[in-house]
Amino acid sequence: MTAQATQQPLKGEVKEENFLQERIDLAAVFRWTARLGMQQGVSNHYSVAVSEDGRRFLVNPNQRFFSGIKASDLLLLNADNTSSMDHPDALDPTAWGLHSAIHRRCPHARCIMHAHTKFATVLVSLADCRLPPIDHNTAMFFNRYVIEEQFGGLAFEEEGEHCAELLSDPRITTMIMVNHGILVIGSSIAEAYNRFYYFERAAGTYIRALQTGQPLRIIPDDIAEKTARDIEEFPEQAERHLAALKAVLDREEPTYRD
Repeated sequence: MTAQATQQPLKGEVKEENFLQERIDLAAVFRWTARLGMQQGVSNHYSVAVSEDGRRFLVNPNQRFFSGIKASDLLLLNADNTSSMDHPDALDPTAWGLHSAIHRRCPHARCIMHAHTKFATVLVSLADCRLPPIDHNTAMFFNRYVIEEQFGGLAFEEEGEHCAELLSDPRITTMIMVNHGILVIGSSIAEAYNRFYYFERAAGTYIRALQTGQPLRIIPDDIAEKTARDIEEFPEQAERHLAALKAVLDREEPTYRD
């Protein structure tokens, strides 16, 4: 596999390998997102840091369907190198502003997934867009999300810096972006995707529960916190989730590895 659109190294930086495993795993997540109907046209981006400081990262090229992304399509960029925007397949300015800022300022955010999925977008459109713990999935995010309330249109570099500041606390793993969408981070591709998948499930459960018009049965704070911790500590859940979906892709559309 030959990596495409790789940035030239900065002064004093060693040009390294193509990060094949990260490319394969991230490409698999793009393909699976498309299978679940969670992509939005040719918009939205996922990225993964490949350097210790988080500044070098892989990300999907601009204006591409998730359903066709291959490992070799991913761009290798540097959050400190603004010439990244000069490439023909460069990110749109909103994706660069958001992902480069978070990778630059939050090295613990190894993988970033930002999308406008159906139920998450309904949630962020509500005047009260908190996600109360009403089941396992919603409790998973108890005290682990932040609401970004400064919607000002498209998210350029200033918005990216603001989001990075809100994510500086490693306990915060999810950002509810009002009138916009959802952003999740993780220590790995598997962890971020697992969290991303379950947030959309959680938002769907909550929205449908609201639609009944019946009072909600809210889980007490101490039990919600215990549930969130138990899920975080559940052995290999995220890794096995990713491995399972890759096994399906290996049988049915193995070109994601190319």
